[in-house]
Amino acid sequence: MSELTKFHIKAGKERSIERRHPWVFSGAIQKTEGPLTEGNVVEVLNSRGKHLGYGHYQNGSITVRLLTFDGTLPDAAFYNNRIQSAWNLRSSLGLTASSDTTIFRLVHGEGDFLPGLIIDYYNGHCIIQCHSIGMYCDIESIKNALIHVAGNALKSIYQKCTGTLPKEYTGYTGDQYLYGSANTPEIASEHGNRFYVDWIHGQKTGFFIDQRENRLLLGRYSSGKKVLNTFCYSGGFSVYALNNGATLVHSLDSSQKAIDLTNQNIELGRFAPEKHASFVADTMDFIRDLKEDYDIIILDPPAFAKHRGAKHNAVQGYKRLNAHAIRQIKPGGIIFTFSCSQVVEKELFTNTVIAAAIEAKRNVRILEQLHQPADHPINANHPEGEYLKGLVIQVD
Repeated sequence: MSELTKFHIKAGKERSIERRHPWVFSGAIQKTEGPLTEGNVVEVLNSRGKHLGYGHYQNGSITVRLLTFDGTLPDAAFYNNRIQSAWNLRSSLGLTASSDTTIFRLVHGEGDFLPGLIIDYYNGHCIIQCHSIGMYCDIESIKNALIHVAGNALKSIYQKCTGTLPKEYTGYTGDQYLYGSANTPEIASEHGNRFYVDWIHGQKTGFFIDQRENRLLLGRYSSGKKVLNTFCYSGGFSVYALNNGATLVHSLDSSQKAIDLTNQNIELGRFAPEKHASFVADTMDFIRDLKEDYDIIILDPPAFAKHRGAKHNAVQGYKRLNAHAIRQIKPGGIIFTFSCSQVVEKELFTNTVIAAAIEAKRNVRILEQLHQPADHPINANHPEGEYLKGLVIQVD
């Protein structure tokens, strides 16, 4: 390997790196030595020239995503070891050999010490999303590591980077199968609930895996209940509610494509037609004046804030949404409410829901505090990885 480009960090700015935080921000860099090619592995040093780590360079506010801190170069053996470690964790969770649950996240970026890399697993098919140019450039090592680690369990590897790499990046050659092939949508299971998953045409990698345990919890609340599932996407919460004895479920999304996905999953479950209905509508408008006396409302919106500049508006959006639901739900009703906005911290989200209850002038009790499941681990040195937070509240 030719000599790596070096990034020297300003004095005092190396402390977070020494605590193994994987992000190097542009403002922390004092100088660089060598050519700057996006996606390349670079060496990071402190102001006195001491080695701090190796990582991927990319032009942006997060300039380097660090992969190692111990002098190990991120080569093929590195990817084998990291992906094997990720597989071993999911095996310990009972996910890799389960017939009941064949949907899980295999690699969760910083949480698996592979910043910029997401790999989701659907019934033997691994879907890769590269959120950094460096991971895209290392795709061959990642593919080979998956083949080595998953072995006979692996049916295909599909690379889906559309929408995750910078628009300015011209080196991307398109979404494609790197290994094997498949006919989508694939039927996969989650706690025995069956879903169609289409990683080619669907959002993200085809399914929102991070709500798996929260959907299971919703099922426990659903027996004999009328349920409204807003921002339903492919109807995950709806299927769980129906499989657990809900008497009526309404699925709501502003996207006709999402409702089509929901209806396909409802048909797959062979539920009685009178127990489910779907609506294409804006949730804010729909929930402002409910026509049905729902026992449970699920509020699972997309991220209202993707950067800190949008944080205030996001908080106001969460407050309005929750205030409408709290105001409308029947006495004793339950609300599952979520935020997946990374910049809206858990305490702030809780305080926002409390503010909504105050505005709605109703008494609210917090029954459960929710977050992402164990196959979406949080690197202890990267608390930003705790992006999903939720509450189960009861409204008097």
